[in-house]
Amino acid sequence: MRLGFYTDYSEETAAFAEETGFTSLQLSAWPDSALNPDSVNEERLDEILADLQRRDLEISALGYYPNYLAPDAGERAECRRYFLALLDLAQRMGVPVVSTFVGRDPYRSVEENLGDFQRLFTEFCAEAEGRGLRIAIENCPMIEPKTNHCTNLAFSPEIWERMFELVPSPALGLEMDPSHLVWLGIDYLQAVRDFGDRIYHAHAKDTEIRRDVLARVGIYGQSFGEITGFGLGWWRGRAPGWGEVDWPAYISALIEVGYEGNLDIEHEEDLFDYSELVDFTADETSGFVPAYRRGHKGLLLGYQTLAPLIPGHLRK
Repeated sequence: MRLGFYTDYSEETAAFAEETGFTSLQLSAWPDSALNPDSVNEERLDEILADLQRRDLEISALGYYPNYLAPDAGERAECRRYFLALLDLAQRMGVPVVSTFVGRDPYRSVEENLGDFQRLFTEFCAEAEGRGLRIAIENCPMIEPKTNHCTNLAFSPEIWERMFELVPSPALGLEMDPSHLVWLGIDYLQAVRDFGDRIYHAHAKDTEIRRDVLARVGIYGQSFGEITGFGLGWWRGRAPGWGEVDWPAYISALIEVGYEGNLDIEHEEDLFDYSELVDFTADETSGFVPAYRRGHKGLLLGYQTLAPLIPGHLRK
């Protein structure tokens, strides 16, 4: 198991990863990233791959997280087209996993969304199987503050089980992120044990529960005032080691179920480095990409927490 983080590729970011001791990167493949499958050419791909190989940085997965089941038909069609192009890019690069969301029409129930999910991901998985790739679905519900609209179906073991029944392809799996399960009240260690053979990528992010705020606003979160960062006011994302996740237990559970992939920090820290993201627009989906080019202080703290816990990782 290698330790890394989710980021948009740049030479500077790769150098930081190498200097720190990271040996893995999950690379952003959004339209405004360095790895846009519609625009990146073979020469640039060769440069990126050569740079990462020289630094002993393994690409664990490509990341693209849109809403494939959005109410707008045009948005759905474009997300589908782009994802199929991304599968081609992953095959060209030799990257085995593409991480993404399922999406959801927030105005319909989970059950009402499942038919569209089954049709679309049956197609996606057939395409992935033909390329020798795996699809890893992240378990973030994507709840919008104040409206509480949920735009990603795949947030609980109950729903994962139904998803795998509807789309039984071995190409379909999970990108396990314990941080979301913490604030959802789901046992993340049991989830790893129950779905170990379906975990195709693993994230490392922590969650702080602000119980004084929760006691006042309830689980639906703040109704008034500004909510900064990633959360509902009563919980917030933190660097690994600064929240409630039991990292030795989580890593042990991944090892016990035979997980063979990497562990990549998804840096959504609301305190460390947040002041550096003043140009980051959280309500625009594509605006998430710049956040993953920054945040070195929080990534360093996450590295210091996780590196000693991964067998054989520390090299210096």
